[in-house]
Amino acid sequence: MYFRYVTRRFGLMLLVIILAVSINFLLPRLMPGDPVEAQLNQLLATGSGGGDISAMVESYRSRFGLDRPLWEQYLSYWGATLRLDLGVSLAAYPERVVDAILAGLPWTLGLLGFATLVSFTLGTLLGGLMGWPRVPRWLQPFGSSVVLLSSVPYFLIGMVLLYVFAIVLRIFPAGGGLPFGIQTGFNWETISAIAMHAALPAASIILAEIGAWALGMRGMMVSVLGEDYISLADAKGLKPRRIFFWYAMRNALLPQLTKLALAMGHIVSGAILVEVIFSYPGIGFRLYQAIQSNDYFVIQGIVLVLSISIAVAMFILDLIYPLIDPRIAAEEA
Repeated sequence: MYFRYVTRRFGLMLLVIILAVSINFLLPRLMPGDPVEAQLNQLLATGSGGGDISAMVESYRSRFGLDRPLWEQYLSYWGATLRLDLGVSLAAYPERVVDAILAGLPWTLGLLGFATLVSFTLGTLLGGLMGWPRVPRWLQPFGSSVVLLSSVPYFLIGMVLLYVFAIVLRIFPAGGGLPFGIQTGFNWETISAIAMHAALPAASIILAEIGAWALGMRGMMVSVLGEDYISLADAKGLKPRRIFFWYAMRNALLPQLTKLALAMGHIVSGAILVEVIFSYPGIGFRLYQAIQSNDYFVIQGIVLVLSISIAVAMFILDLIYPLIDPRIAAEEA
């Protein structure tokens, strides 16, 4: 039963990946204009290149395989994707797109992975307490204040934190991922420097997201309080803490996990505005630079990685669901 459930979900993940790769291949080719010619024209306009633009365009189109029939390009694109060859950056030639993504991926995963998990944990617990009828009174104004922050965009919170703690108080650095000229290594100096540079971006994301997680969990907690199993557990004389965690929170957690999987999938894309504000060297900042320089191959590669990461995150979530509620696998068997 569980094997059949996993097989179906795995097939669905493969279908989503195939569609994502196909759409990612077709969209740039359906757009008007030639990205290679546009980029070379921009280089010539800034004095970064010279010579016959037509010959340069043909040379680049041949190098990137854009002069072949569409079906050959599609098969070649699949082969290159399976080899993790996403092309070459137009703006930073001959840098490979995979190298550009891998350079920013650890920064984004570290920043958004930590911020997302912290905001999810604190927000979910806070939302559950806000919906629990036996919650202490002192928690109510605290919860309202946190929820109020959810209406403020995270980049605006980031600008406030940047001004207060980096410019006025000068407690944290104003931007970047590491101090200039530092010798990186697996040591306390490097780790503390990374943590100091990531503190303000992470705090802006956590403060903006914790209220949204709390609101979602509070709504689900209120909906499960009227269920029969809650009344039965209370009538059996179980401890309130056990009822709260093992009966109410556990059953109200499923929609939160779905949202968490989507959020973890979007981690790869980075928090673009936050990374731009703090000049944080993550995927979001590199995507912003690629859009600014019309680097279509880098944009295409980042979008593809984002699509695949969401599909994989949803598949992992589908594997976790039956462990929380076995009825899910039984219903699809």
